[in-house]
Amino acid sequence: MNYVLFAEQFLNGFQLGMILFLLAAGLTLVFGIMDLVNLAHGSLYMLGAYFAATFSHLTGSFVWAILLAVPAMVAAGIIIEMIALRTLYARDHLDQVLATFGLILFFNELTRIVWGPEGQVIPLPAYLDGSVALPLGIDYPVYRLVIIGCGLAVALGLWVLVSKTRIGMLIRAGSSNREMAGALGVNIATLFTVVFGIGAALAGFGGMIITPITQAEVGMGEIILIQAFVVVVIGGIGSIKGAFIAAILIGVIDTMGRSFLDLLLLFILPANAAEAAGPALSSMLIFILMAGILFFRPQGLFPPKGAR
Repeated sequence: MNYVLFAEQFLNGFQLGMILFLLAAGLTLVFGIMDLVNLAHGSLYMLGAYFAATFSHLTGSFVWAILLAVPAMVAAGIIIEMIALRTLYARDHLDQVLATFGLILFFNELTRIVWGPEGQVIPLPAYLDGSVALPLGIDYPVYRLVIIGCGLAVALGLWVLVSKTRIGMLIRAGSSNREMAGALGVNIATLFTVVFGIGAALAGFGGMIITPITQAEVGMGEIILIQAFVVVVIGGIGSIKGAFIAAILIGVIDTMGRSFLDLLLLFILPANAAEAAGPALSSMLIFILMAGILFFRPQGLFPPKGAR
């Protein structure tokens, strides 16, 4: 097995993990604090991609596109929470699932009406387009390293926000016992709105930075949302640390499995059987891991302290 290819696929898995973390961090905050099952979280990922593509075309600058699209996603998240989600907090999880599934259909059709059925692309600036030489003779795309750096920076920023600031203290209090936090004078409605705005910005940012590699297209958030839910379950609901570690774990396992599992199966299966079984088993790996975690540690690997 070529070690250069192995290292490149590991980095690709790490990069996928950063995208999953951006999506899962907002998802775990919303569910852990607001107790809201939001199936439409992937639609926020999609909207972020389209916002960035639109601002990129208007300004001609990738950096300005991101700087304008992030606050636009915060505003969109606040509007969605106030109009569509606020009435769901008192409802059970089944009602939340049905309502937010309806939001998926709504946002897919709205996106198709506003931007059309064709995908939107974001051209990379010249300084981000190309490869950089890494140790051991590895040439790796500059922009994929930028994605990894952005994910690590966001993770550090979230840790500072949640652990070292007043709003982080309120978030932790709301996650541990929102009734007691409300009794002590915390405005729970405002806290929920702020948390959802942050979650929308995180999901949208993930869509923004992956679009130059793929493209913005209708329904792009639905497949990755499944992986984000797996990350939340494995990491522990409401845990940023858990989301970060589980996202990297899932990203690396999924990418390495799709790249090398069929080669490993050649040691125990005939070539035609290994080629057929490899893709099927690789797509199951993260779900097998999730099942094992749920069996041995149903609260997740890193449940938040004092969580309900």
